[in-house]
Amino acid sequence: MRILAVTTMATLLLAAPQAGAAPRDLSTELKRADKALAAEDYGLAYKEYARVAARNPLAQFNLGLIEREGWGRARNGAAACGWFGKAAQGNIPAAQQFFGDCLAVGIGQAADGKAAEAWYRKAAQAGIAYALCSAGQLYIGGQAVGKDVGHGLGLCAQAAQAGSVPAMLRIADYYKDGKDVPQDLAAARHWYRQAAEHREHQAQYRLGVMLAQGEGGDVNLALALSWLEHAASEGYAPAYLPVAILYANSAPDPATGALTPASLAKIYMWNSAAKATTKNTAELAEIERIAQLVDQVMPAQWKPALDRRVAEHLGRFSAN
Repeated sequence: MRILAVTTMATLLLAAPQAGAAPRDLSTELKRADKALAAEDYGLAYKEYARVAARNPLAQFNLGLIEREGWGRARNGAAACGWFGKAAQGNIPAAQQFFGDCLAVGIGQAADGKAAEAWYRKAAQAGIAYALCSAGQLYIGGQAVGKDVGHGLGLCAQAAQAGSVPAMLRIADYYKDGKDVPQDLAAARHWYRQAAEHREHQAQYRLGVMLAQGEGGDVNLALALSWLEHAASEGYAPAYLPVAILYANSAPDPATGALTPASLAKIYMWNSAAKATTKNTAELAEIERIAQLVDQVMPAQWKPALDRRVAEHLGRFSAN
């Protein structure tokens, strides 16, 4: 599915033909190559893309992907960047972004920050908003251009405001980490929320942790649990244990003074999911402690049904 998504993305992001030029479907002559790539027959795919690469920038882009990812061959960054450069000249926006990456770090040629920025801007103009954030990273890190944190953040913000979820996450990380830009936890919480509302699981997780710990604003355990459980429910494994812990610390039933049956079941299931997906020693110790506490109060006859639900959940996301 990943290979199909990549080739489809490139097809959809072809630039419009120049005025007066007859439209051309670059993907038509690549059907055999695309089918081979989807089937992981990388040798045939490479051969078929190379056969038409001289006249087809989409074929050049896919050759770059094969070289970069090492599909059926050793990874070759310089060769990949060579193909991305040709495809960028052929108005493939994704190739323009990737060629900007090549120029930013100097793969296959000397680093050239200004040229990288120019290609990032071309990609952004063609619809890849995140490319502006890539340009911003050049200035934030002083990478092949003069360091200008404010300008870099402004470029990344433009990408985020244009709807790029990765840009929202990138800005939030900058503000949260406080390494390359001054730390601003309130701004980090804001941008994590923007990305979380677009179902970005890392953002949901990080926002939930900030809400639980009162970073960048007031503590809000109910909202923290809501965001963390959103991420966990969609298979984001780092959220499993925090969700179990928040349920373990939830308010007891006023009538009994004990945790509700629903909370107990949730603790057991998310704790079990965490145990199945982590190798972290400290986390495993906490998971075992929670399991022992749950065993003392939860009826043993609940376990078979709850275990089936955990297995179904893990099976649903095991391929991701």
